[in-house]
Amino acid sequence: MPRFMPGMKGGKRNQKLAGKVHVRRGDRVKVIRGNYAGMEGTILRVLPKENRVVVEGVNMRKHHARPTEANPEGGIMEYEEPIHASKVMLIDPSTGEPSRYRTHMEADGTKERISVRDGNPIPKAQE
Repeated sequence: MPRFMPGMKGGKRNQKLAGKVHVRRGDRVKVIRGNYAGMEGTILRVLPKENRVVVEGVNMRKHHARPTEANPEGGIMEYEEPIHASKVMLIDPSTGEPSRYRTHMEADGTKERISVRDGNPIPKAQE
């Protein structure tokens, strides 16, 4: 890979699109690429600056923790690592299948996500 590519500034990746992620916390998603393809889970956290998401039960890692006052047992802790947001697809709750979505502006000014697959609205996740 070349050391300098157009659009990169100071060796950093182009952050023009950083900050916009197509899913929200609480959404049900399916992993469509990578080692965890086919797994489903709920979005626990969204990291918009890195364009990554943390999905429940996906990309599990282990950390060996020494006993401390806060955690006197110590031991092996399991936690979810973030994966790239482009590897997940929103699940349409009416069909249970992954689908793209379009946004539709209501008359009162609120936005609504509409499934491309069947045209049904995708409700906001309840937290």
